[in-house]
Amino acid sequence: MHIHILGICGTFMGGLAALAKQAGHTVTGCDANVYPPMSTQLREQGITLIEGYHPDQISDDIDLYVVGNVVSRGNPLMEAILNRGLPYTSGPAWMGEHILCGKWVLAVAGTHGKTTTTAMLAWILQEAGYEPGFLIGGVPMNFGISARLGSTSTPSSFFVIEADEYDSAFFDKRSKFVHYHAKTAILNNLEYDHADIFPDLGAIETQFHHLVRTIPGIGQLVVNGQEEALQRVMQRGCWSEQVLFGVADGWHFHCDEVRFKQKSFGVLAWELQGEHNRMNALAAIAAAHHVGVTPDLALDALSRFENVKRRMEVRGVVNDITVYDDFAHHPTAITTTIAGLRKKVGAARILAVLEPRSNTMKLGSMKAALPGSLSEADLVFAYGAVSGKDALGWDLAQSLAPLGERARSFHDLTELQNAIVTAARPGDHILVMSNGGFGGIHLKVVNRLTELSLQPQ
Repeated sequence: MHIHILGICGTFMGGLAALAKQAGHTVTGCDANVYPPMSTQLREQGITLIEGYHPDQISDDIDLYVVGNVVSRGNPLMEAILNRGLPYTSGPAWMGEHILCGKWVLAVAGTHGKTTTTAMLAWILQEAGYEPGFLIGGVPMNFGISARLGSTSTPSSFFVIEADEYDSAFFDKRSKFVHYHAKTAILNNLEYDHADIFPDLGAIETQFHHLVRTIPGIGQLVVNGQEEALQRVMQRGCWSEQVLFGVADGWHFHCDEVRFKQKSFGVLAWELQGEHNRMNALAAIAAAHHVGVTPDLALDALSRFENVKRRMEVRGVVNDITVYDDFAHHPTAITTTIAGLRKKVGAARILAVLEPRSNTMKLGSMKAALPGSLSEADLVFAYGAVSGKDALGWDLAQSLAPLGERARSFHDLTELQNAIVTAARPGDHILVMSNGGFGGIHLKVVNRLTELSLQPQ
């Protein structure tokens, strides 16, 4: 089958393209902006990429157009596909029908921690000899790739997938995860997010219950017992086994030991920081247990887990100043990320650098929570000009005013870089948080610090 993917450079659609290619399909695709690293990864796999959405991409040898949720009505290529009556489907629907069908699917859903938990679970199954397939919204350092079909010698029966609640396509407003038909599903947490498509938390809870309805009776739901929103979801009805984590009557930590049903399975010894990652680990251990992986083996695997790129990833150390790259872009994620770093560095200064570029942040739905989420940082540098223009519909400086002189906002990337470098001193930890490229600010700061360190004093 020849599939042509609209919006191919997104994390999910790029992973789908790689899986389709590995499965033997002919794959081409297009996007508004074709740029590294995804463009490089895809071209290395022999996938032809086209920049833009011109209708001349339509060809008689294309069997199916797979449409990403970045595409909307008015897109010239999509309009031509509709006008000519050509076959099309959404990315999640194609995944469900062509990759996941017949697999034991382990899906990881939640507002936070999906990527990290999916990577943990895939790594545990790999170390247990399951050789799973996976699709992860980031690049796990243990694997070096974000998507694979599984074992090349014998097809794996298991597939681990990051299960996003965002909508599937402009013509299918259901969450992506309803297409995956999981047998094991993690519900990691649930908060309000995606303000561009969900009016309130209740609307997201409804989508999560749609996921619950798809889990078979022989399946299992691994649910965060600390989350009131998830309790409401489960109270709507559950037809599968439910296993809790994070509470005493489920998978939990007693001191540093992992326990379940009054039995201890050992200590989690690893390099990751933060209570959020301990909760992610519990979820992954519980889900792996459902498919037969013993907790002691799971703990052993996690001792070698190397996290995911852009999750507290050190991008450089210059003159005892450490620069990190992290994906945190929701106030809760910002809070837990800074708290994890604070636990690691103690009283050392943390310079938080934030780009509020997610749709939810740009709409201002979370602006009131920003000061509190940044309160543990010693200095805050915020950037309010996404993609070279003021994309925020609210006053960033005013929102950060409760932090006083600790916080500054910028609309020029060079000015931001200079301010960070000027403020930094040996022993500092510069934590850059964004769900985008942030203009390469991480390496710009590292390079400028290096230049200054080489200058004669």
